[in-house]
Amino acid sequence: MPPEIERVVISEREIADKVAELAAAIDADYVGREVLLVGVLKGAVMVMADLARALRTPASMEFMAVSSYGSSTSSSGVVRILKDLDKDITGKHVLVVEDVIDSGLTLSWLLRNLQARGPASVEVCALLRKPEAAKVEVPVRYVGFDIGNEFVVGYGLDYAERYRGLPFLGLLRAEVYTA
Repeated sequence: MPPEIERVVISEREIADKVAELAAAIDADYVGREVLLVGVLKGAVMVMADLARALRTPASMEFMAVSSYGSSTSSSGVVRILKDLDKDITGKHVLVVEDVIDSGLTLSWLLRNLQARGPASVEVCALLRKPEAAKVEVPVRYVGFDIGNEFVVGYGLDYAERYRGLPFLGLLRAEVYTA
């Protein structure tokens, strides 16, 4: 474990078990339908890849990159699309896959943007949600873990593009991002 990590918050095994549980719930809800997974880059890559492998429901994948953080540790609320979807989502059952929901500002903007494109449905699957950090209510159908308002990294989550590849979620020492 890197010395910048104070402690493991959620283990690799706990993540794997939760992703399997989320996939089972999604499979139950999408019987007879295909789902379009829309991953929000870059953080959602790990959970989306593992979720796609765990699903029995036919699924295709798309990616979007949006930014409201820049190099900060909190959302500015001003959202920019850095990479848009490559295909039309009209009439599709869209499942937005997120790594973490903090304030909810970026996700609420993204959901309005996607709804305006005419999908059959739009739901959200998030590995992590920080209820204490919420500034707006966002409907999230599938939630892996509710965690405190701590700065966690690993399993796709980063600080300054580092730590994404850790197989667990760890608490980043405050001196790393306050220096």
